[in-house]
Amino acid sequence: MRTVLVTGPGGAGRTTVAAATALAAARAGRRTLLISAAAVPALPAGIEGLSCARVDSAAHFRDELLELQDRASGVLDLLGANRLDGEELTELPGSAQLALLHTLRRAAGGDGPEAGHEVLVVDLPPLAEALALLALPGQLRRYLRRLLPAERQAARALRPVLAQLAGVPMPAQWLYETAARKDAELAAVEALFEDDATTVRLVAEPGQAAGEALRSARTGLALHGLRVDSVVASRVLPRHSSDPWCADLAARQEKCVDHWRQEWAPEVPVRETAHLGREPRTAEELVQLAEGCAPDDRAPGHAGDPWWTEDAGDGVIAWCLPLPGAVKEDLKLVRRGDELFLTAGPFHRIVRLESALRRCTVSGAALTDGVLRVRFTPDPALWPRTP
Repeated sequence: MRTVLVTGPGGAGRTTVAAATALAAARAGRRTLLISAAAVPALPAGIEGLSCARVDSAAHFRDELLELQDRASGVLDLLGANRLDGEELTELPGSAQLALLHTLRRAAGGDGPEAGHEVLVVDLPPLAEALALLALPGQLRRYLRRLLPAERQAARALRPVLAQLAGVPMPAQWLYETAARKDAELAAVEALFEDDATTVRLVAEPGQAAGEALRSARTGLALHGLRVDSVVASRVLPRHSSDPWCADLAARQEKCVDHWRQEWAPEVPVRETAHLGREPRTAEELVQLAEGCAPDDRAPGHAGDPWWTEDAGDGVIAWCLPLPGAVKEDLKLVRRGDELFLTAGPFHRIVRLESALRRCTVSGAALTDGVLRVRFTPDPALWPRTP
């Protein structure tokens, strides 16, 4: 399944571009699903091959909390807790991200109305929130493994005995079952993000602040192994306007777009959508914006994990990660046990080391030509001796 994740600075028109991308794919004869938390008034209904899934974070939060309450009913009754009714529940901060992950899991897992499509277009939150969302499945899975390690379930045979001794039901079994189910759901979303056919489409209105945000986002996306398929310069004014104010603004936009092309091309194309003077209101206007937005058939994403290894000589292994736009002063690297903690500006990633590298010590790191190379030196105490 071809997946396009659309994001950009707030107010840049990412929802409109996401809708135009989905419309273009459907008009090309591909079964397409658009996932968004926002409504798109200009998106026509009844287009053959195009479906829309609206993310309802309030309903998802209510259903999840009520289900958890039912599963923990034994403990809650023992404590004398008062049950919560669905009508009194108000969603908490962060529920929108979890609801979107749930919808993506249904699309990736092949169940529900979100399944069975050739193209998936996802209208992500604004750039900063989107980058945090893309890293969220891996982070949550790590927390689950640390808090509820699977090997602890080996002691479940003792729980009936403990329950009789304590006189109360032991909640550990359903807790581990719930954790395992959530881990499987998060793994499906993580696999969707890591799939070779998944890319990110960045939408920004030409300007200095937008350029800086895109440059920072490129580093964050690369840190997590995500590729950008295109940069869409939105709301571009017509050139050669007779109005001096519009002509000056259009010239500045043109200069900015040319700079983006120099910075991103040839690996990442820079596209443009015209400024309509307002948000699109009709299907015809959205079709106009959809020209050139159809996802290509190739799979321009990364091939698996972005890391690769090089022989640095003298038995040293260099573990390499491309980080375009990264600044040396903003990079931090910490080794803790079998994990590597990486920081690139405001972005963080925790990587579990391969078995061979766990028997090495980190002997240095360097950022050269946009590639971070971490040097690992074999630990003589951990490597087998050759006769």
